[in-house]
Amino acid sequence: MSRLNLDDFSDLIERPDSGTRRDAEARRERLAVAPGALGRLDELAEWLSAAQGVAPVKAVTQPRIVLFAGDHGVAELGVSRRPAGSAHRLVRDVLEGVSPVAVLARRMGVPVRVVDAGLDCEPDLLPDEVVRHRVRRGSGRIDVEDALTAEEADAAVRLGMAIADEEADSGTDLVVLGDLSVGGTTPAATLVAALCGTDASVVTGRGGVAIDDLTWMRKCAAIRDSLRRARPVLGDQLELLAAVGGADLAAMTGFLLQSAARRMPVILDGVVTAACALVGQRAAFRAPDWWLAGQVSGEPAQTKAFDRMALNPLLDHGVTVGEGTGALLALPLVQAAAALAAELPEQPEQGLAEDEGAHRDD
Repeated sequence: MSRLNLDDFSDLIERPDSGTRRDAEARRERLAVAPGALGRLDELAEWLSAAQGVAPVKAVTQPRIVLFAGDHGVAELGVSRRPAGSAHRLVRDVLEGVSPVAVLARRMGVPVRVVDAGLDCEPDLLPDEVVRHRVRRGSGRIDVEDALTAEEADAAVRLGMAIADEEADSGTDLVVLGDLSVGGTTPAATLVAALCGTDASVVTGRGGVAIDDLTWMRKCAAIRDSLRRARPVLGDQLELLAAVGGADLAAMTGFLLQSAARRMPVILDGVVTAACALVGQRAAFRAPDWWLAGQVSGEPAQTKAFDRMALNPLLDHGVTVGEGTGALLALPLVQAAAALAAELPEQPEQGLAEDEGAHRDD
């Protein structure tokens, strides 16, 4: 099998249909509700209509939450409040329905799919449908070694592409994308800093479970050291993911790119999905047109990535728990926008309205 070249996605990914978007905008002008009265819901409906290629927009009836899971060797440095190698516990909580995203998904009737790309645990701790895709056990400590070999990075991206194909083929019409990782915000911040040309201190955040100042300094130092390893391979996205990414990040990048190629919209969650999206944008500049920024997580690297992709987050509720929770909270807004655009009546034509008024006078 030949080595992947992510730049090939630039030719595969087209923008959402601009003609359909114009039709959606024209229909919006004809609705009985005044233009602008629905705020960003109008913009969301027009974006979704263009992504679907139909006007009026169709309802989102088969959304899906897809969570990629992995452990990161850099967590051994104490850059997270969670112990290294414990991401399988996050997965277990989701599967048992006791995590925030699982509770919300159950309430909203949205199915959840968890994909083990690189957990550091025995496979028999989790169901086979979760662990059967694993690329490797944990990812390397990116401050001193590559996260993945070139072959593993290739396999992880292909895994994400295959999951996207499975979802698109099954009829999924919108994906809420998230991660279940320990140490994942460190490689994510490293990727953003490398791609945006910024220093470690600019992108180092406090993580999903807020860290203290000493831990923040360790994390900042780890990102600084990882950046030295990232900069020489900036010209090749696959090499970059191998050097300072991880199996879950590489898989999410492949998922995002293939989703865009398959015209399947995605809502992004926190800094990890934002970093993967930024790598995807580097490969295919039209790809971000298929993605929505679900929420502001408070991570500086997420803000920087969204700014670079010109994505305006839908929500800012201070949700930092990760695992796709903030993006899932944005899903009802998208569904509401579609429902309003499709079901609100149009204004009667002027001539018809005058005729009806004349008949009433008679």
